[in-house]
Amino acid sequence: MTKADVVNEISEKTGIEKLAVQHTVEAFMESIKDSLSKGENVYLRGFGSFIVKKRAEKTGRNISKNTSIIIPAHYIPSFKPAKTFTSKVKDSVKVK
Repeated sequence: MTKADVVNEISEKTGIEKLAVQHTVEAFMESIKDSLSKGENVYLRGFGSFIVKKRAEKTGRNISKNTSIIIPAHYIPSFKPAKTFTSKVKDSVKVK
């Protein structure tokens, strides 16, 4: 499912124009990105949490040149689904 599919589905279910839904969805995603870039986590009850995780410094290897490099510590965005979300997916998705 793409962002356009999400916009179409929300528009059909609510009767709101696609353009308004698209602006809302993009504003929602932008606010999540802004919060995470400030180091603030976003909690959506019943859905999940968008959190910032710290990755420790580590040594990486360039196999073709046979050298090692130090990858500095850095932060990455992460999503942790809520228990209700996880259980719904487990119960309803059939493996093909």
